[in-house]
Amino acid sequence: AVSDEELKKRIAEELALERARRDSEAQKRRLFGKLLERERISSNEHLTRAILRERAATEEERQKAQRFARQLEEKDRELKKHDAYYKEQLARLEERVKPFF
Repeated sequence: AVSDEELKKRIAEELALERARRDSEAQKRRLFGKLLERERISSNEHLTRAILRERAATEEERQKAQRFARQLEEKDRELKKHDAYYKEQLARLEERVKPFF
């Protein structure tokens, strides 16, 4: 009878140890899952911020290119005005000196 009681006690202890081990493993899995979820969220946030920064930089570059294009067009108009003025002046001078040649 003593060995049966001892055997039952030992089985109960082993079952308790096995339950505790399983509970510990389950808790580790839950913690690991939470850590993985936090890391995923952090990575997504980092990626989102990087995408937003890149979009902002792209928009800034686009606006800068438009500004430069407008400046170039203005400079081109200015050069065409100067060209027309100088051609007009040259034509006047040629008219003035025609009688001498």
